Amino acid sequence: MHAMEETLTIGTLAKRAGVNVETVRYYQRIGLLREPPRPFQGYRRYPQSIISRIHFIKRAKGLGFSLKEIAELLQLNDGGCRTARHMAEQKRELVGTRIDDLQRMHTTLSRMIEACHQSEAEGASCALIDTLSDDRDKVSD
Repeated sequence: MHAMEETLTIGTLAKRAGVNVETVRYYQRIGLLREPPRPFQGYRRYPQSIISRIHFIKRAKGLGFSLKEIAELLQLNDGGCRTARHMAEQKRELVGTRIDDLQRMHTTLSRMIEACHQSEAEGASCALIDTLSDDRDKVSD
């Protein structure tokens, strides 16, 4: 902490970082944020620089990184770009797999909706309900 740097209470820190106080405390418990010492009969004061760290955590979460992965990213120092890139490549691969799965689900649901329209027009039982009730595996995984 620099001598002239403004320090913040946990409430002010949370507000400026766009999180709630419990989030700050949780990040401290799991080691993502350091807890400043409590002065005798006083409140802990946080350096403003912690706001940037919280923003880093929020952006990484937005990209799908777990808190454990974020802790690893935060610990990287010189030469850490290769490791960070590798982690990002793995995350991108997982996201791609999820997208593929979601596209398959979308296609299957579209077919089932169309089958419902046809059953309604023909006055038959609902194809969607029939398919979901069938013990055989008609729905593609």
